[in-house]
Amino acid sequence: MNVFEWLNNEAFTVFGQRVIWSDMLGNTIGLIALALGWRRSIATWPAQFLSGLILVGAFAYAHLAGGVGKQLLVIVVALWGWYQWRRGNQQAQDGSIAVRFASWRERGVLALGTALGTVAVGILFSLVPALSWSPWADAYIFVGTLAAMVAQARGLVEFWFAWLLVDVVGVPLAFSSGLAFSGLVYVVYLGLVLWGLRAWWQRSRSDALARAGTRREPALGSTGAAL
Repeated sequence: MNVFEWLNNEAFTVFGQRVIWSDMLGNTIGLIALALGWRRSIATWPAQFLSGLILVGAFAYAHLAGGVGKQLLVIVVALWGWYQWRRGNQQAQDGSIAVRFASWRERGVLALGTALGTVAVGILFSLVPALSWSPWADAYIFVGTLAAMVAQARGLVEFWFAWLLVDVVGVPLAFSSGLAFSGLVYVVYLGLVLWGLRAWWQRSRSDALARAGTRREPALGSTGAAL
């Protein structure tokens, strides 16, 4: 038995729903990745990478080609996000990742990109039924996940709002797809997202005050020199 076959074996049954190993392990690591994101730890990205890698097998087993595509995209964006955070451009004074609210322009770009992307992917899934049995819901989750991860990589508080919107559709779709553990995890995601949103919201205010103080210090120094 190879690794792929083992991952898609039944781990246990709960409430009449079969839970396979890939679904359970991939989503458990995904929960850990979300918790690490709440803590602003760079380890969130390798955890998301590993979660995506395992969930490719779960979605392939459920014959959800759109889900497979989404996880492949998650893997790519996880590598990009890891690179972004390692660059240090998002670091606060204490060495952690600085977070902030997006500008109205950034929000507009994210919203427009998400809307256009959902329409484009939804049309693709509709034209090729083999990609997804629920094309518009799958497209919404596919593009919403990408938008959330891009916002996270840029240290934007709005990434938590994006995850909330993904959860609204992700929970019923996962249960109806036979991925019971994914559905349960999405419910737990909701609690973590609300917790993370509160933490990043508060952190964004302290980071904004720190940036404002840094900008004032050179100005005061130059005034003193002139005197």
